[in-house]
Amino acid sequence: MGDDRARVHCVLKSEPLFSARRAPLTASYNDQIRPLLDAIDRLRNLMVMKEGIQLPTIVVVGDQSSGKSSVLESLAGINLPRGQGLCTRVPLIMRLQDNPHADRPELYLEFNGKVVHMDEDNISVAINDATNEIAGHGKAISNSPLTLVVKKDGVPDLTMVDLPGITRVPVHGQPENIYEQISEMIMEYIRPEESIILNVLSATVDFSTCESIRMSQMVDKTGKRTLAVVTKADKAPEGLLEKVTADDVNIGLGYVCVRNRIGDETYEEARLEEAKLFDTHPLLCKIDKSIVGVPVLAQKLTQIQAAMMAKCLPEIVKKINDKLNANVAKLKKLPKNLSSVAEAMTAFMQILGSAKESLRKILLRGEFDEYPEEKNMHCTAGLNDPRTNFLLEELEVLEEAKGIWLPNFLPRTAFLTLLQWKVKGISSKPPSFVARVWEYIEGVVIRVLMRHCENYPQLQSSTRRAASSLINKMKEKAMDRMMEFVEMEKLTDYTCNPEYMLEWNNLMSQQNIFMDAINDVSKPSNIVLREIGEVDVGNLRHRKQQIQEAFDLKMRITAYWKIVLRRFVDSMALHLRFSVQNLVNNEMEKEIVGQLIGPNGSGSMERMLEEAPSVAAKRDKLNRSIKLLRESAKVVAKIMDRIATDGEYSD
Repeated sequence: MGDDRARVHCVLKSEPLFSARRAPLTASYNDQIRPLLDAIDRLRNLMVMKEGIQLPTIVVVGDQSSGKSSVLESLAGINLPRGQGLCTRVPLIMRLQDNPHADRPELYLEFNGKVVHMDEDNISVAINDATNEIAGHGKAISNSPLTLVVKKDGVPDLTMVDLPGITRVPVHGQPENIYEQISEMIMEYIRPEESIILNVLSATVDFSTCESIRMSQMVDKTGKRTLAVVTKADKAPEGLLEKVTADDVNIGLGYVCVRNRIGDETYEEARLEEAKLFDTHPLLCKIDKSIVGVPVLAQKLTQIQAAMMAKCLPEIVKKINDKLNANVAKLKKLPKNLSSVAEAMTAFMQILGSAKESLRKILLRGEFDEYPEEKNMHCTAGLNDPRTNFLLEELEVLEEAKGIWLPNFLPRTAFLTLLQWKVKGISSKPPSFVARVWEYIEGVVIRVLMRHCENYPQLQSSTRRAASSLINKMKEKAMDRMMEFVEMEKLTDYTCNPEYMLEWNNLMSQQNIFMDAINDVSKPSNIVLREIGEVDVGNLRHRKQQIQEAFDLKMRITAYWKIVLRRFVDSMALHLRFSVQNLVNNEMEKEIVGQLIGPNGSGSMERMLEEAPSVAAKRDKLNRSIKLLRESAKVVAKIMDRIATDGEYSD
């Protein structure tokens, strides 16, 4: 990038710029710069700025009646439309090109895809007619540009964009929001860093009150890309020197003071009168000659334009290539146009395959890289263990189970009763948990399928319907299985897990501490038991009968309940994982294929042959963009090749 920029600078500095002292506005202007400007103008005509690629542009702004038209007329040596109110109603791109060898000037307009040639006498009429065609008759404005090409001996090689003059109060026939419309248009053109702002100010006003200054300061606070041209110097010479030297409004590129053409003066006569004014006027002659006169303005603009092109061209090349590569990649990602049912079937199976792989990542492997920001696609769930009042249920059950038992013998019915209570207490949780899990699974499956089908919206409704139907069936099966687990746990107490006895013995080792707290009323009634936590035994001290059996029963249930909960969790996890794997690997494809192409299918395969309007629009937009960018790439490649060799430029 640095080498490219250096080569551009080298070309731009290879020959001197035109002399401002000569009568024409340009002498033998550097022939090597013209191809650069032609390349930029060609890119502008290609509308490459619509692709977000900004071009170096001199943008002419000014308050209404600031003398904008007079400045542009002086630079171009032609007459522009004049009149009361808003004359410029569209962006006027003025392409000036020195043409010393032509027999007569060549002038034409480019707009709406056509070219209109004209002579100097009817320029104003042609511009007005073109403006009416673009923006309509009346005084409304439009952001569609009109290009005026002026190839004439003695004009500077410049391209400028003239914008409507800023007016705050709408006149008859103008929209009520004319100020907002014009402001928005101006800001769009002057905001890019590549734009040079040519701010036209009248010497008759306080610069700080000009709306054009306020706007340019909003986007160029330091003024590093703002040049001011002060018109009507002959109308208000008093204090002008102080105004341009004090620079209270941050004009970083400096000022140029000019005299407007008056009456029927020719442009040559006007330049002579201007030179005389700044040489002889007692106040204006004190202004440095390097900042007065239209020839100086022309020279400054061409120098600024050349410097901006040198700075921007390598980056423009990079942006064009980057955008071209990105759009080609996007086009490749679009689904190909399908021409047969066989192709549609192949595309459909590819969609199913990619959707299944996405679901495996999310539901089976817990990988969420395809949906990093969608937290609803990342699922966690748990099952909580309910707590009960310490030993009260156990004592109640033992009381009800009284019979003729051996001392310290625990009736099995008491254990089963407590177990059934506990199982019943959580019996609603497994089905509830399963329902939540399958609700999450359905959301994930539908989201994934819709994303993979997004290029074929004609598939989406059938696919969604098939997936929802399948998941409902699988959810019902899972609910039935969970209720079987619950009923099995209620039926009997059984485990071969050795951890049960280890846990029970561990818990029973606390019985002496517990009994001491019961028997010794002088000790605190609150004690802490492992796996139970802090308990209050105060209300048990008057119920010492069967207390040891109740404690034993509590510890047996506590140890066994761990086994039960683990069985619930393991069983649900295994069944859900098995079901989800079966869903992803087998059932989903069968259900969706049956829905789409089975006996009751809805002709979705045939409808896949009809490209969705949204995809067709996207494809058309990308193709047009790629064509534009390829043409632009050719333009910049040609000029960069010329710069690299410092040789001849050929069209």
